[in-house]
Amino acid sequence: MPTSLTWGVAAAVLFGALLHAGWNALVKSSTDKDLDTALLQLIGCVLAVPLALVTGLPPAAAWPYILASSVIHFGYYIALAGAYRHGDLGLTYPLMRGLGPMLVALSSSLVLGEHLSPLAWAGVLGVCGGVLVLGLSRHALERPKAVAFSLANAVVIALYTVVDALGARAAVQGGGNALQYVVGLFLVHGWPFALMVLHRRGLAVAWPYARGRSPMAAVGALASMGSYGIALWAMTRAPVAVVAALRETSVLFAVLLGTWLLREVFTVRRAVGTLVIVAGVAALRVG
Repeated sequence: MPTSLTWGVAAAVLFGALLHAGWNALVKSSTDKDLDTALLQLIGCVLAVPLALVTGLPPAAAWPYILASSVIHFGYYIALAGAYRHGDLGLTYPLMRGLGPMLVALSSSLVLGEHLSPLAWAGVLGVCGGVLVLGLSRHALERPKAVAFSLANAVVIALYTVVDALGARAAVQGGGNALQYVVGLFLVHGWPFALMVLHRRGLAVAWPYARGRSPMAAVGALASMGSYGIALWAMTRAPVAVVAALRETSVLFAVLLGTWLLREVFTVRRAVGTLVIVAGVAALRVG
């Protein structure tokens, strides 16, 4: 069972966090959150086909986890689009990502038998606390729907994180690897949400939008695949709760991207939250 976080794994997860914030910023910047999310995931499914020819499919032991995760991800994309429809990136993204690591830490100790050191727990609490400082504000009271979607998604994120960590490890134990698991997951998990959105909007609306946004969505799909692939690979080499918490440093990148690209205000509160997250990351690495 993985017991520690090396500098190499930590650096990879931080890069994955940047990729994750990037594709979320792309969705938030779009004029139609549902269509953009659906298009991004559909392109991810298509891109996974040639990758599967190179990597091969995951072993049979991993497929129950892939199917379970696909069902959970359906709820994730619904909540994600809803959150971005009702609130800005600087509010919704920290709320979605802030509670997840704590829920993962609690569940992984029960499901995976992983027990963190006191310093690692302090790191998880630091990252979660800093993330929530970035997201919670008086502005949150003015966007109750955005908060509701975001908090619901935090639970969904914790669920699929644990399921996919188990799946990636099952793939490795079955003679495969984490990359095969990610490819298998992206082959199937985006279709249900994409088909639902297409049914609601109709081809006459979806096709012109897709033609205009496809280049940007392709970039987002690659970032999404790379980000999650790095995270699941890391979870085969370090405790799941530690990787999940470290991955939420993506909130720092999201705040910066929101400030730079979307003209959202970088306040003193967000600066304090940033410092708390950095301290939490340091505790995770040392712990």
